[in-house]
Amino acid sequence: MAEHTTDAAAAIAAGTTSLGIELGSTNIKAVLIGPDHAVLATGSHAWENQFVDRLWTYSEEAIWEGVRGAVAALLKNVEATYGAPLPGVGALGFSAMMHGYLPFDADDQLLVPFRTWRNTNTGPAAAELTEHLGFNFPLRWSASHLYQALMDDEPHVADLAFFTTLAGYVHWKLTGRKVLGVGDASGMFPIDPATHDYDAPMLARFDELVAARRPGLAASALLPQVLVAGEDAGALTAEGAALLDPTGAIKAGTPLCAPEGDAGTGMVATNAVAPRTGNISAGTSIFAMVVLEQPLESVHEELDIVTTPGGDLVAMVHCNNGASELGTWANVFGEFASAMGFEGGSDAVFGTLFSAALEGDADGGGLLAYNYLSGEPITGLEEGRPLFVRTPGSRLTLANFMRTQLYGAFGTLSLGMRVLHDEGVKLDSMFAHGGMFRTAGVAQRLLAAAIDAPVTVGDTASEGGPWGMAVLAEYLRKGAEGSLGDYLSQSVFADADVQVADPVPDDVAGYAAWLAQYRAGLAIERAATEAIS
Repeated sequence: MAEHTTDAAAAIAAGTTSLGIELGSTNIKAVLIGPDHAVLATGSHAWENQFVDRLWTYSEEAIWEGVRGAVAALLKNVEATYGAPLPGVGALGFSAMMHGYLPFDADDQLLVPFRTWRNTNTGPAAAELTEHLGFNFPLRWSASHLYQALMDDEPHVADLAFFTTLAGYVHWKLTGRKVLGVGDASGMFPIDPATHDYDAPMLARFDELVAARRPGLAASALLPQVLVAGEDAGALTAEGAALLDPTGAIKAGTPLCAPEGDAGTGMVATNAVAPRTGNISAGTSIFAMVVLEQPLESVHEELDIVTTPGGDLVAMVHCNNGASELGTWANVFGEFASAMGFEGGSDAVFGTLFSAALEGDADGGGLLAYNYLSGEPITGLEEGRPLFVRTPGSRLTLANFMRTQLYGAFGTLSLGMRVLHDEGVKLDSMFAHGGMFRTAGVAQRLLAAAIDAPVTVGDTASEGGPWGMAVLAEYLRKGAEGSLGDYLSQSVFADADVQVADPVPDDVAGYAAWLAQYRAGLAIERAATEAIS
């Protein structure tokens, strides 16, 4: 350990480091890595979205307070660990929740509060775009948000000059450049895999639809420029440096890689950029990314077609609701343990509860859990009501309760994955990451049952996207020689320590039985949204 610390201190002093910062839905995290991609220091800042005027948002003030808070925590961690302040970094990059809508006028003023991916008010726009453009436009896509604003004749569209994603916004304010990594851009508008840019014929048709509602407005002129991983995305300006880090540790002139979405950084963090591979990211939302060998034959509303940070097509199954309800139940059990006089911390609570799940019945004992804190487009629900349901004859035990809660976190995802299976998409491996996989072998095993495919986890699982963003910054710092896939396989993951869980037949059969009940029980969830305001 001492030798590693010495090497790390030398890398920090020499500036051969890269910093990745990701704005997740509940946490903003900064990860500093060295030239060997090992984590040197981290910093984080908790935040929460707000439901304002029936829309999910984060304020501009919260964005910058959170970014600065994460950077300040990282700087403190560096000094505490290595005994010296951070003298700067070699490169940095920002990633964030994909999609959403941040519209600005010609004076660079935000016209309406940031509308996040979580909003489901864009149904009419998404349906019309999907029908007219022959491509699935999910509710959360930026183009859907723009078109819905046009359909609703919102006053702000008269002044619209530019719109972007959260990562694109942060990058723009720090560098002055209105650019976006191709992976994040593919969640704004469809990408042509041949050109690694917006699909030109489709964009022309979109312009026509937009102009019909707002003559003179060209959507193609409002979008950020698309960049592929490794391309020059600008440098930190003096104003940007002051905004990011008032202490001056991170210097103006530091190069930035293209801003990316959390889906793309998750793919990098799991070496899932080659065909027949993919990853599953479990956080507040949960989504699967599967790299395609060829385009899908049909349009499916359950699937987004996006790209890797290198520009290759990916089928994305995105569910608005992930592990939040699990966390809520863990807090309840933690409060109970404290009331009983036991203090073990959140990791101990999660470890105990998750381990109990392995003792549960394969079919969950007849219990059902819906983790719907918000609407869920895959199952056609505009709003959510978290539910736990059982019959008088069900077997309510801690083991079955926790197995069902984990099954519930994967339920909507597995419905979307079955669409890919029906399209003939083959999977060799899926890499899972996110905090719920920190308890070894539990969520991983049950996820393998849910998707009926091998699930891999590795030592980067708990760092996830912010580490992946740091790797993209390091790829830029080292000159981006060779493809991103080769760089990951040969330089980043060549000696990775991973664990693979193959599907257990009894778990697969039990989960299938549980999922049939889950699908039937969606009527209960729908009734709850109608009955309980």
